[in-house]
Amino acid sequence: MKIVTNSEQETLDFARKFVLELKGGEVFLLEGNLGAGKSVFVRGVAMGLGVKKNITSPTFVIMKVYDVAKHDKIKKLVHIDAYRVEADDLFQIGLEEYLNDPETVVFIEWGEKVAKDLKKYKFKTIKIEHQDNLREINIQ
Repeated sequence: MKIVTNSEQETLDFARKFVLELKGGEVFLLEGNLGAGKSVFVRGVAMGLGVKKNITSPTFVIMKVYDVAKHDKIKKLVHIDAYRVEADDLFQIGLEEYLNDPETVVFIEWGEKVAKDLKKYKFKTIKIEHQDNLREINIQ
């Protein structure tokens, strides 16, 4: 699936609608340069799932777990920033308990840094390329 958005609001709107595709248990690795819109995409997903808290990049805390209010099957949204860590670090802070949990959806920013260590888990990649306000979002 590929889509082009022309503003942050369009990216949020697309991500909010993307929630309709989620069944629970999914793991998404987000790829894109700094400022590409990875956190914006996750914020839109969180809005679609009814997460009440403000979503910001988990750069310094590495992993944030949010309760989901508006989905029949998904109960948790996990948002990870893997920019400064190795996969082993993520497993030490509890990532494994959320991977492929049918009541959880996981989004890992800078996912390409840990992809090789997550091979035994089923995941999809969301690549976001940007130029000015234009975003090309490719989900594979």
